[in-house]
Amino acid sequence: MTRGPEGHDMMLLLGPVSYLDCLVFCVFLVPQLIWRVGFFETTRCVLQALPFFLLRLPVQFLRERYLFPPEKQALFVQKASPFEDFVIRCVRYAFKHVPANIGRVFFSKEVALPFVQFRLLRHGYFKCPVPWREHRGESFQGIWMIKDPKEKPDFVLFYAHGGGFSMGSSYFYLEFLLTWLSELEALGYSNPAIFALEYTLVPDAAFPTQLEEAVRGYEYVLEVVQDPSLVCVSGDSAGATLILSLLLHLGSQEANGVGYGRRLPVPALAVFISPWVTLVSTRHRNTASDYLDVKQLHRYGMQFAGRKMPEKELLVSPGRCRDVSLWKRSSPSKGIYITYGTEEVFASEIEEFIGTLQETTVVKSEVAVGGIHAWPVASLFLSSNVDKRLGGLRTISKEIRQCIH
Repeated sequence: MTRGPEGHDMMLLLGPVSYLDCLVFCVFLVPQLIWRVGFFETTRCVLQALPFFLLRLPVQFLRERYLFPPEKQALFVQKASPFEDFVIRCVRYAFKHVPANIGRVFFSKEVALPFVQFRLLRHGYFKCPVPWREHRGESFQGIWMIKDPKEKPDFVLFYAHGGGFSMGSSYFYLEFLLTWLSELEALGYSNPAIFALEYTLVPDAAFPTQLEEAVRGYEYVLEVVQDPSLVCVSGDSAGATLILSLLLHLGSQEANGVGYGRRLPVPALAVFISPWVTLVSTRHRNTASDYLDVKQLHRYGMQFAGRKMPEKELLVSPGRCRDVSLWKRSSPSKGIYITYGTEEVFASEIEEFIGTLQETTVVKSEVAVGGIHAWPVASLFLSSNVDKRLGGLRTISKEIRQCIH
């Protein structure tokens, strides 16, 4: 970490993920898969994937990337590097075909945390230069990151990770969030903080457990910062769904059978990266580039909803809410910022949702032409060019800084 001309600690930016990193990740992953999933199920999954990775993937990659004329290539392929393109094709297969109980191991603390520690060590850090700690509350848990733990934060980002409610963890997002924290500090915050919610995954629990945890986590953030005007809530994909549900709850302040506790104020700003606004929607469309699969998404969405009906329960599927007055009460005082890509499964639905919100509050959006799902997150790890790696994150951070001084 280097120092800027004004004394700010500048970007904690590790190098892009390399083939060595991929190999080391597998070293951490395989024992966990055998321990948590079982040798035979893991082996069966690998054997089922071999025809794709040994035959179909190389053929498709070479044909579509190097033999197709530009006008027949997807926009994402035209813009992506070979490494980015190849990895996204692998993720696309995994999302569609790998069972969630195996997928969640990929993103688990036991795999993700030692991998982050390895990447820090590979880049010369014997310990993380940005202080962070695990926080375990009475009914919620997460990761607390702050520049100076001894001082009160002058800004807090409350973040919920993606993963279809069935996989993902704050530990897998740790490098991304630490980089984001450094970027916020470089933009002028003296002591920014991030609280990343570690909510319960499906099938361990279904709605409303995750919303209860989000409310408790948000309440904790307010207790620390003591000023909702210094709080931005954010999330990507399923995490954005959860944050939207949190906002609707704050706007309604109705328990609906859930023990949410005392009334809480709305935050200053909300930032969403590729939000999954409606769990099951006819507007969801598979694309040639995006790694998400509609059928799998809807399966995950119904598992998260549990006994609730996504078509009727607005808190479980906030995109179904058309109550303009409720959105007005639920919207942050400084508005909502949404970023997404034109080639992602959710693109059409996000555009419609932006139109709904614009009737009630200030909404700014950034659409990446040729972009795929949650690219500001993925690009930090996959892109080799610094501008591509940080482009989305810097745009979001500048928007936050302009709204919350």
